[in-house]
Amino acid sequence: QEPSKVVWLNVDQNRARVLGVSTAELSAFLRRTFTGAGVSQFREDNELIEILLRGTERERLELSMLPSLAIPTEGGRSVPLSQVATLEYGFEEGVIWHRNRLPTVTVRADVNGELQPATLVTQIQPTLDEIRDSLPGGYLLEVGGTVEDSSRGQRSVMAGIPLFIIVVVGLLMIQLKSFSRSAMVFLTAPLGLIGVTLFLLAFNQPFGFVAMLGTIALSGMIMRNSVILVDQIEQDIGAGHDRFTSIIDATVRRFRPIVLTALAAVLAMIPLSRSVFFGPMAVAIMGGLIVATALTLLFLPALYAAWFRVDEDEAASR
Repeated sequence: QEPSKVVWLNVDQNRARVLGVSTAELSAFLRRTFTGAGVSQFREDNELIEILLRGTERERLELSMLPSLAIPTEGGRSVPLSQVATLEYGFEEGVIWHRNRLPTVTVRADVNGELQPATLVTQIQPTLDEIRDSLPGGYLLEVGGTVEDSSRGQRSVMAGIPLFIIVVVGLLMIQLKSFSRSAMVFLTAPLGLIGVTLFLLAFNQPFGFVAMLGTIALSGMIMRNSVILVDQIEQDIGAGHDRFTSIIDATVRRFRPIVLTALAAVLAMIPLSRSVFFGPMAVAIMGGLIVATALTLLFLPALYAAWFRVDEDEAASR
């Protein structure tokens, strides 16, 4: 992490041409002197050992010998290096960091206070845009860290959403054997977004990659409860009860199992809610499941009655 000492060679092109020394020949000579040039190979049993031609140890290791190195010219003579070039001493970075195969300067910072990285990046984005517009061609200004990791993870998840929807709809069709009932159950999945939003705001958690994963998992939990309730309604109707009474009785009988399983999942998320990484996911599942369970027990029976045009008069007429 410290600068390295370097020697820059500034070639006087006019003097080099007069003396018959070209830049290419000078570069090749210095490379042969310090690094070595392969001239042949020596075979020892089944191993080939390369033979290098290079300068003496003193010429390669003593910096004071550099100005007096004899440079060959086109006329067959040799001149000291100091006659065609001047030496400049300085420092340069010992390690050039790369990102995406490009030389990179990284500015690191931490968030001070209760602000989330995504919120802070949104606030400073106008300033970053001004800096980005003033950069010359070939220069990039990018935001990394947790914001970049979250966006990368979200893109990978979003790419699999179409397959997820197809599989879920297929499983609902197998379970309910009805397109209309499957669509009705599928419409209850977004109910969790209400609780997710409320709890993330209340606990000051970001909606990042892990929170999005929690929301996707939450939709499965909500649809599971809806399938249980709809299946119970269909069983009661199949047993000979009228549709209105079946909706009410099925909701009352399934109230305790649905609520207890939801509470078990919420309680299991409490230890994870204190985690820095899994905290947003746990908070999203807890909030979404609490609100969605309550809404499912109220919204889904009403949706079923409206979807299939169930009238209260059906119970009175039987």
